[in-house]
Amino acid sequence: MKLTRSLIYLSLSILPFQLSPLWADTNFQPKQFKSDIDGNLNYRIYIPTDIADNKVYPLIVFLHGAGERGSNNTSQLTHGVRSILDYSKASNEPAIIIAAQVPTGEQWVNTSWNEDSHVMPKAPSRSMTLLVSLIKKIITNNPIDEDRIYVTGLSMGGFGTWDIVQRMPNFFAAAIPVCGGGDTREAESIKQVPIWAFHGDSDIVVKTQRSRDMIDALQAVGGEPKYTEYEGVEHDSWTMTYTDKNVLSWLFSQKKHPYKVD
Repeated sequence: MKLTRSLIYLSLSILPFQLSPLWADTNFQPKQFKSDIDGNLNYRIYIPTDIADNKVYPLIVFLHGAGERGSNNTSQLTHGVRSILDYSKASNEPAIIIAAQVPTGEQWVNTSWNEDSHVMPKAPSRSMTLLVSLIKKIITNNPIDEDRIYVTGLSMGGFGTWDIVQRMPNFFAAAIPVCGGGDTREAESIKQVPIWAFHGDSDIVVKTQRSRDMIDALQAVGGEPKYTEYEGVEHDSWTMTYTDKNVLSWLFSQKKHPYKVD
């Protein structure tokens, strides 16, 4: 591939974050988005306690992985979200964060995760359709900085990140897809979006080539994506990604103008 990849070796075992229901309830309000057409979607939202008048805030959309699907409206906070929130607070970069939960048996993108490639389905999945409507509602009802709307997700949510950016190419200020994959044929439409992708080089759940192919496709049409590949890492490439302050600093620094709703 054209890109000289950033290789990072994981030498320490990283214990998974044990989600505390108390932490979740303290920081994220449980909500349900209802649609007469597509049904309901559970989600959690974090809104800074010190929202100021006449000020707008970045919006971060977080897409969880397959293991966090369900109906408890909590599991979607297991990976990544806490690190993003901790960074937001520690860096004095207040942001509104939403994390919706896909029901058991559904996906952000209706495609197989272990194939070499996929064609973006013509229609978004039910959960993705609801998420897009939810995002637009959040923007309408909250003081969102419309030039700083970000999306990131891991595994199933990594596929979802590529998918939503491809469906709304002028909407997001930046995207961080982690161990996911997209439709390389859509690279031309998203080449202007700042993207930093991550994958482990030993991933046997989602082929590392999926991220490599997206990066190559974007570069081929003039895009300038960033890509980090972790040496010796299997599927859990999200722990290192979301705990890296440089990654989150990059995300929060991205800004687009003018804003356009697709």
